[in-house]
Amino acid sequence: MAERLNPSASRGPWPRRTGLALLVAALVLALHAGLGQLLWHLETGGDRHRFPERLAVVFLQELRPQAVVSVPDAARAGQSRRPEPEPAITVPGPALAASEAPVAAPAEPAASVADAAASPERRGSAASEPLAEPLPEAAQVASASASASASALASAAESSTEPGPEWPLSTQLRYRLSGNYRGEVTGEAEVQWLRQGARYQVHLEVLVGARFAPLIQRRMSSDGLLGAAGISPHRYEEDTRMLMRERRRVALRFDRQARQLYLADGSPQPLPEGVQDAASQFVQLTWLFLTGRERLAPGHIVSMPLALPRRLYAWRYEVLGEDLLDTPMGPVPAWHLRPLLDRELRPQDLKAEVWLAPSLQYLPLRLRIAQDEQTYLDLMLKAPPLQAAQ
Repeated sequence: MAERLNPSASRGPWPRRTGLALLVAALVLALHAGLGQLLWHLETGGDRHRFPERLAVVFLQELRPQAVVSVPDAARAGQSRRPEPEPAITVPGPALAASEAPVAAPAEPAASVADAAASPERRGSAASEPLAEPLPEAAQVASASASASASALASAAESSTEPGPEWPLSTQLRYRLSGNYRGEVTGEAEVQWLRQGARYQVHLEVLVGARFAPLIQRRMSSDGLLGAAGISPHRYEEDTRMLMRERRRVALRFDRQARQLYLADGSPQPLPEGVQDAASQFVQLTWLFLTGRERLAPGHIVSMPLALPRRLYAWRYEVLGEDLLDTPMGPVPAWHLRPLLDRELRPQDLKAEVWLAPSLQYLPLRLRIAQDEQTYLDLMLKAPPLQAAQ
């Protein structure tokens, strides 16, 4: 009777064993989490190489399409004019009357303004199409003066380590996302280009699915300096979260002093000149076209070393032509660039096409990131870009 009235007598040691097993399982999970954090800490170089804090920027003004002024040839990198011959030294003679003084012929205009109101049927190179009618002489003189100023700015930018005034202000771009990943998907994306002096950061965040339960969430961040050759990345980080999968974080480190690139697995590679990462490449393209260092013409090839987490590529973009894209600001012309599919690219490598708008400071209106025909994401600008104050 006593045994039947005492419940604990029939249970034996099982409750204590169950509690002990749960405690051990909790300790194992905690240990795994701690080891995961430690491995991430070691792979990314620890505190010494961790990603810097995000630059603080306030976006105050909308960017609207503007008329495009082509960049003078003299301002293009690697295209310096030969110095003009020194004027002959003459012995001063009697002063000439104002009416007898020779008048210099006006200089040819070095910059031309594209037609901002061009119709879709008349779309051409908005960055390079000159006006059909010549400018008046006074306007030609002013244009020549502006050309000389632009050339001086470009020359100063080439000879200085400080970033020139040609860099866009800190900018926020928001995109509507559509695509296919084992079925039709939707979402949103945001790009932030941040500047403080010679420092820069690029943050690209992509969210596939609903915000409260995303299917895929990826953040790509680049940090470094601006110089005479454009963007100089120092560190790149990529953080990916997928539903029902383990979080994946990788990092690249650009050691400028040792001229070494450290891939995600820690293996070193020689650091090529002008190398970019997955986040900085589009801003570098913006800068190259904005300053006239590269030209937008069908068939033109832009070469760029590209460091991805597992490999270093000799990336090449081909300029295909100009398309008219529907945006919240109305139809906007944008140039379509597509990476060339060289043999070094593997089938699983992601390839990004981009559409750059000259009337919006050559910022990307559209991005298409694809692995194959059935796996791709299409990002289309869904609101006017926001920029920081001057």
